[in-house]
Amino acid sequence: MPDQRVHRRAESVVGREEVLGAARAQLGAGGSALVYGPAGIGKSTVLRALAGEYGQGATVLRCSATESESHLPFLALADLLGPVLDRVADALPVAQRTALESALTGRGESTLRRDGLALRLAVLSALRALAGAGPVLVVADDLQWLDAASTELLGFAARRLGDTPVRLLCAARTEADGAEGAAGYDRHLRAAPPDTLALRLGPLTRDQVSALLDRRGYPAPTRSVARDIHRTSGGNPLFALELARALAERPTPPRPGEPLPVPTSLRALVLDRLDLLSDEARHTLLVAGAAARPTPALLRAAGREHAGAETARATELGLLAPDPEGPALRFAHPLISAALYAEAPAAERRAAHAALSTAASDPIERARHLALATEGTDPEVAARLAGAAALARDRGAPSTAAALGLLAARHTPADGSPAPDERRLQAAEDAITAGEADLAREVAREVLARSGVPGERVRAWMVVIEAAGQAIGDVDAVFPQALADAGDDPRLLALVHYQLAWRGLVVQGDFAQGREEAAHAAGLAARAGDRRTEVLALAFQAQSETLMGHADAPATIRRALQEPQDPQVACHHNGAGSTRFRWLVMGDRLAEARTAATGLLREARRRGMAESEVHYLRFLAETELHSGHCGRALELARESLTLARDAGLGEGAGAMQTSLAEAAGGDVERALALAREAVRRTEEDGDAVYLSRALAALGHAHLRAGDARAAVHALRRVRELEAGCGITDPARGRWQGDLAEALVRTGEPAEALELVEATRVDARRLGREGVLAVLDRAEALVRAARGEHRPAVARLTAARDRLRLLGYGLEEARCAFALALLRAERPGPVSFDEAARLFRRCRALPWLRQVEAVAAAQTEPASAPALAVAPQGAAEGLDRLAAMERRVAALVTEGATNREIATRLFVSVKTVEATLTRVYRKLGIRSRVDIVRLAAGRHGD
Repeated sequence: MPDQRVHRRAESVVGREEVLGAARAQLGAGGSALVYGPAGIGKSTVLRALAGEYGQGATVLRCSATESESHLPFLALADLLGPVLDRVADALPVAQRTALESALTGRGESTLRRDGLALRLAVLSALRALAGAGPVLVVADDLQWLDAASTELLGFAARRLGDTPVRLLCAARTEADGAEGAAGYDRHLRAAPPDTLALRLGPLTRDQVSALLDRRGYPAPTRSVARDIHRTSGGNPLFALELARALAERPTPPRPGEPLPVPTSLRALVLDRLDLLSDEARHTLLVAGAAARPTPALLRAAGREHAGAETARATELGLLAPDPEGPALRFAHPLISAALYAEAPAAERRAAHAALSTAASDPIERARHLALATEGTDPEVAARLAGAAALARDRGAPSTAAALGLLAARHTPADGSPAPDERRLQAAEDAITAGEADLAREVAREVLARSGVPGERVRAWMVVIEAAGQAIGDVDAVFPQALADAGDDPRLLALVHYQLAWRGLVVQGDFAQGREEAAHAAGLAARAGDRRTEVLALAFQAQSETLMGHADAPATIRRALQEPQDPQVACHHNGAGSTRFRWLVMGDRLAEARTAATGLLREARRRGMAESEVHYLRFLAETELHSGHCGRALELARESLTLARDAGLGEGAGAMQTSLAEAAGGDVERALALAREAVRRTEEDGDAVYLSRALAALGHAHLRAGDARAAVHALRRVRELEAGCGITDPARGRWQGDLAEALVRTGEPAEALELVEATRVDARRLGREGVLAVLDRAEALVRAARGEHRPAVARLTAARDRLRLLGYGLEEARCAFALALLRAERPGPVSFDEAARLFRRCRALPWLRQVEAVAAAQTEPASAPALAVAPQGAAEGLDRLAAMERRVAALVTEGATNREIATRLFVSVKTVEATLTRVYRKLGIRSRVDIVRLAAGRHGD
C-alpha cells in the first residue's frame, strides 16, 4: 500500500496542462469556464487546482451537489451564499433580503413561484455587492446534481452580470466520453454566463497514468502492468488509482492473460445496471469480455444461442456500445468487462474460456483460452501454448509471445521436455525484445533462484544484463557469477564475453578493451557453431573499430554481413545492419544511410522489436538532420523519444538526438533542456559512450543560444572523453566545428586553429569529406577574427560548395550565413537572402529567425535610434558610422562587454575590438566611456 502521508500532500494535477491553461486564460480575460467529462475523469481535481490559485483578495463561493440531495430546493444556493449572507444583507432591499434569508435558512416557505422576482434579484444583487469589494469566483461542482431552484437562480444572475467581476467555474458529469459527452454538457450551461468556455477532460495517456500513480505513492508498475492499468481504466484517473490500490493489496500478481483485479468500489460503479439483465445475458457478456475481439458470430459459436437479443439489451442499458469499425462488440468502458470478469466465479470464467478455446478462429487466441480454462500441468496444453508463442513471435508480437510462453511454462510438468525454465527463459527473451525489461528481469531472477543447469543459468544472467540497458554498470556483480556458471563451454563463454565487451565500452569507456572482448567472443562463438552470437560480436567489433578509426573496420563489417544470418539479429540495433548504417553515415553516404535505416526500421516494426525501433527512428532523425531536412528530423526524433520514455529504453540517447533536432528545427530553449536531461541520464547510468554525445548536444545548444563560453566548457569535456575512450574518427559526433566556432567567439582563435589542424589529420586519413568542409568553415572564422577577410571569404565559399555537393543542407546554410555576416563587416550593401533561402528550405526555423533578426538590424537606416537616442540634433560623427559600427556602439551604451557584444551579434571578440577601433577613429575619441558620453550629449540635445 502507498504511504498514507502521500495522500495528505497537496493534490497535484497530472496531464491536464492544456485544460488548465485554457481555463486560466478564460478566467483571466474575465470569462467563465465549464469543465465536463465522465465520472472519475478528474473534474473536481481541476476545479480545486484552479480555485486554489485564484487571486488574493478574491471571494471564492463553492457548492458541490450530490445526487441524493438534488431534490432539496435552494441547497446549492445555501452552500454558495450562506457563508457570506451577513456581508451582503445590508446592501439588499428589504423584500430581496427577506426572500433570500427565507430561501437560505429554510424559515418561512419561500418558493420560486411565490418569491420569484425578489429572489432572483436578491441573488444578482448579492453577487454584485460581493464584487464591489473585489473579484468573485463561483465554483460549482457536479452541476448535473444541482437542484432546479438553485440552477434557475444562478443562471438568471449569470446572464445579467455583464462586466461585473464575477466568474463562474463549473464542472458537469457527462455519461459518455467523446462526441456523445460533448453533446450532453450544453444543458448545464443554463447556470453559466452566455460566453462560458466549455472544456472537455479526456482520458490520460499511459505515461500520465504512470506519473499519477507515482505521485500518489504507488510502487512503479512494470511496463506490462502499467499497460494493463491504462487499458482497463480507459485512462480514467480515478479508475487507475483504484486498480493500482487493488493490485497493491493483492499478495500475488494476476496470472498471464488474466484481467486485473477490480475492487468492489469500481464494480459497484460500473455494474449497477447488470441487475436488469438475466443470468444468461450476464454469462454472454462474460464470454464477450473474455474474448479478444467479440462478435455476435463468435458468441454464437461459443454456445450463446441468444447472443443477438442479449447484446442488444446490454446496448440499451449502456453496457455495450456500437463499434464504428465493424461488427465487433465493444464495451462502453474497458472497466465493465474487467469488473464482469472479477465478479464471476472461477468455474464460470473457466467455462467461458473453454467455450472460446474451440470457437475462436485464431490459433493464438485458442491456445490462450485453453490455458486459462485448464487447471494444473498438462503437456499437451503446454505444447500448444509454446507453438502459439512461436507464431506470435513470427508475427512481430513479442509481448504476446512472452505472455504465452509464461503460460506454457506454468502448464509444463516439472520433468517435461523442454523443461519449464527453458520456456520461461524464452519468454524472458521475448519480453526483452518487446521492451518489457521489468518482466524479463523478474522471470530471470525466478529461474536463477531454482535452476542449477549451467546453460539455463547463463541465459538467465544474460537476460538480467540486457534488462539493465545502458545502466550495465549496475549489474557488475553478475559477470563473475556468469563466468563461473559458463565453465569452459565456448558457447556459454561467448555469451558472457560479448556482454563484457559492452561493459568495457559503456562503463569504462574503453573502445580498445571492448573491441578485444568482442573479438574473443566472436572466436568462441565460431568454435561453438553459434552464428547468432558470432554475428553480434563481429558487429560490435566493427562498430568499435569504426569509431576508433581502425584499419580493420571494413573487413570486420564484411565478416559480420556474411551468410548465414540470423533474421532476428539482421535487424537488431546491435547487429551488422546497424553497424553498416553507422559506417555509411560517417562516410558521408547519406542517401544510402537513409535507405538502410528505413529498411531496418520497417523490419524491426514488423517483428515488434521495441528497442530496435527506438534506435532506428533516432538513426533516421540523425540522417535527415545531416541532410538538412530539419522538420522531418524533429518529427522522427520526437517519436523516438516518446517510444523510449514509454518503454524506459535509451532515454538519454533519445533526449540527445531530439535536442539536436530542436536546435535546428524547433525551439532552442527546449534543445537546452533536452541536452541537460541527456547529460543527467547518461551520467546516472554511468554510460561513458553516450555521455560524450550528450555533452556535444549540450555544447551545440549553448552555442545556438548565444552562450559561447558554456559551449566551450561542454565541448572541451567531449574532447577529453573521446580522447580517453580512444575515439579518433571525427565523424562520430561532428562536434569539432562547434567547438572551434565557440572558441573564436570567446577570443581564443589559437586554440580553435590547433583543434582544426589536429582534427584534419584524422579526417584526411579516414576520408571524412564532410568533416573537412566544416573544418574549413571553422578555419575561415579564425581567419576572419584575425582580420584576414579575403582568405576567410574564399574558405567559406569553398566549404559551402563542398557541403552542397555532399548533401549537407544545414551545414551549407550555416556557411552561407557566415559569409553574409563576414561581408556585413565591410562597407556597402549586404544581402542575407541566400542564407534565409537555404534555412527556409531546410525548415531550420531557429536559424531562419536569427538570420531575419540580423538582416533587419543590418538594413536599419542611419537615422534609426541605434544608440537609443533621439535622431534630431545628432552629432555629425555618429551619423558617419556604418551599420555594424552603430550596432556595436549601441550595445556599448547599454553596458555590454566585448564578449557579450560578440555573442549577441554572432561575431568574434576580435571583430568587436576591430569595429570599436574604427568607431574611435571616426569619432575622434579614445574609449568606450567617450561613446557613452557622446550618446548622452546627443540625447540632451
